[in-house]
Amino acid sequence: MKKMMVLLSLCLGLMSPLAWSHCQVPCGIYDDHARVKQMLEDAATVAKATAMMAELSGKSDAQSQNQMVRWVMNKEQHAQKVIETISDYFLTQRVKSSQKDYQKRLMDHHAVIVAAMKAKQNADPKFAKSLTSAIEGLAGYYPEHKH
Repeated sequence: MKKMMVLLSLCLGLMSPLAWSHCQVPCGIYDDHARVKQMLEDAATVAKATAMMAELSGKSDAQSQNQMVRWVMNKEQHAQKVIETISDYFLTQRVKSSQKDYQKRLMDHHAVIVAAMKAKQNADPKFAKSLTSAIEGLAGYYPEHKH
């Protein structure tokens, strides 16, 4: 029975959405540069979704409306992934009050969250571009490391 409970707990833990994100245990296995690249991919998806939404606007056939909803949902999801990466990873584990440039780092990371929020709220391509620019502004903090 004890083995069954352990197995059940393990299975439930693996199915949890939090199980798929990087934990907040100080294991030392981080690839900050990869996370920045992933956020840039998310921003590219936001930009693509914004462009596709503009292309579909004004069309009233069922297929176009279906695709519009899918692009809106995609834009929302990828912008939210950026917000979660900044909040759950960078701000909790990488931006530390002991850093000499703490205030600037905090402002730069916050700028990404605000840009992602605005990209979610708007269909203008300028907001997707602002999101990309804000993420690119973090790249200097997280250079690629060769292990």
